[in-house]
Amino acid sequence: MESIRYAALGDSYTIGTGLADEARNFPSLLARRLREETGIDVALTNLGVNGYTTTDLIREELPIARRVRPELVTILIGANDVVQGSDEATYRARLNQIYEAVKQLGLPAERVLAISVPDFSALPGAAPFGSASDLRARIDAFNDVGRSEAASRGFRYADITAISREDNHSHDWMADDGLHPGPAQHRAIADRLWNVAGRAWNPIRG
Repeated sequence: MESIRYAALGDSYTIGTGLADEARNFPSLLARRLREETGIDVALTNLGVNGYTTTDLIREELPIARRVRPELVTILIGANDVVQGSDEATYRARLNQIYEAVKQLGLPAERVLAISVPDFSALPGAAPFGSASDLRARIDAFNDVGRSEAASRGFRYADITAISREDNHSHDWMADDGLHPGPAQHRAIADRLWNVAGRAWNPIRG
């Protein structure tokens, strides 16, 4: 069977912290959707690690991505930079380094999907990291950086921040830790990503 390599770069949102089954995280759902839509097998390498910042991604994930030589890439990083107090200029510099490294992988720009940082500011688990208003403002500022830097390279950009702000009371919208998305929210994220990138990813031909 024909196959395609997909690398998911990121942090807890990408690996699915809080989920009972990592097969329910959005990269796994995207890979399954692509497989179902095209009949192409998808070899997913999920490099997300809970707590990772842009610095961690550069040091730990990019070298693996270079070895994997992916044909599809998603990038969602920045929440922990916010938590650790990184400023906008530093975030831009590190994100530039990440985006440039991904660009050097040689895949078509439309097969790179940059994803906004979800808004965790109003969640109970975010209280130790600062006031909700300050966190929200910094998340918005980081997402403005991500959107502009992705556009300058021709990457697709998916805004999932609105999803994270939905007042959804379904039992599986949030993980039990009160901070991370639950299965229903990962499904909503995957649907949003497919709507943005599905046309570019389907069909995939080498």
